[in-house]
Amino acid sequence: MILLVDADSLVYASCCKKRETPEDNYHQTDISEARNKFDEQYMAIVNSLEEMYEIEKVMTFNGSRGNFRKFIGDQYKQNRDYDNLPPLLFEMHDYVKSQYDSIVGYGVETDDMVARYWKKLSDESGRNNVMIVSIDKDYRQFPCLLYNYHYKHREIYDISEEQAMYNFYEQMIAGDPADNVNYFKGKGKRFCEKYYADCYTEYQYRKQLYKLFKEKYKSKAKEKYSECYNLLKLRTN
Repeated sequence: MILLVDADSLVYASCCKKRETPEDNYHQTDISEARNKFDEQYMAIVNSLEEMYEIEKVMTFNGSRGNFRKFIGDQYKQNRDYDNLPPLLFEMHDYVKSQYDSIVGYGVETDDMVARYWKKLSDESGRNNVMIVSIDKDYRQFPCLLYNYHYKHREIYDISEEQAMYNFYEQMIAGDPADNVNYFKGKGKRFCEKYYADCYTEYQYRKQLYKLFKEKYKSKAKEKYSECYNLLKLRTN
């Protein structure tokens, strides 16, 4: 098994600490503590998977810079508090790059880089021999093996072609609150289940979805459809 570890969330978590009181600052200021926390969490994840699989290779991804999506939609990730980032965040990204020989993308996001390597390695070695390791739900748009290591889940998802297709077109309607992408406020998972009930092919999903864009955005439907698609679709090339 080849593991593709999206380490961005692990890096961020390593820069934070438990607060004793609500007034305490949760940002870590001790770089040694941050490094130790990352190393421990990273190895705990890999070790847990080694108990189930014969691990051939572990590839790490983090700290990509220059996001093309910010030129597509002005609202993209504008809900993030960039003025209150952990002070050790960039130093920790550098640490992971140097110690774990991680792969960094430029002009794209880390999950785009993971998606690109997943596609390449799946084509070469077979999709059952490659696993994405991440808490990011965006990877569910691919027919992949996905390990969510979050303590509330710790589950391996084996996503089929059909489910991956549905997941992506559901997100086109339900949106992505984490990235501030929502073109149909008030329409969520239940709406999608009914709206896509008779869709089985890529063509049917696209046709049904475009109908919704047409109803809401009229003459700007094509522009808004393209904008939403490019904000949510991860790049594999």
